[in-house]
Amino acid sequence: MLKYIDWFWAILAGVLLATMVTINSGLAAHTTPFTASWVVHGVGAVAAFVLLMANLALGRKAGPIRIDGRTPLWTYFGGAPGAFAVALSSIAVNSELALAGGLSLLLVGQILFGLLSDQFGLFGTPKRGLNRFDFLSALCVIGGSALLIFSKGA
Repeated sequence: MLKYIDWFWAILAGVLLATMVTINSGLAAHTTPFTASWVVHGVGAVAAFVLLMANLALGRKAGPIRIDGRTPLWTYFGGAPGAFAVALSSIAVNSELALAGGLSLLLVGQILFGLLSDQFGLFGTPKRGLNRFDFLSALCVIGGSALLIFSKGA
């Protein structure tokens, strides 16, 4: 059972992602997607700081942030795609796609990029050769997304 804990964390991350998109799109609807992105990342920075302080209070090391030649410089810029993802998902969810359609297309993008990353080992991820089941799975996700989006009138 303990070996499946990573599966639980991945599912929880998906739930949190869907919750984040919903909340962020609500803020974007009342302001702008870019204002929402700024607010979201500001609040995220405060939350990350609180988590860091809680971690330190528990006696755990934080680990230094240093540019030492061993850590690729690009690894420090993960927040940039996140900022654009927040803004773009807010635009998508506040469109006729709504939440389910927007999230389904977000999932399509994640699956397709994940397959590319697995195939070529992008950004230092482990390489994994793709097989026909990977393509079949991607096709199912794309088909499910299409069903969600185009079945509104049914």
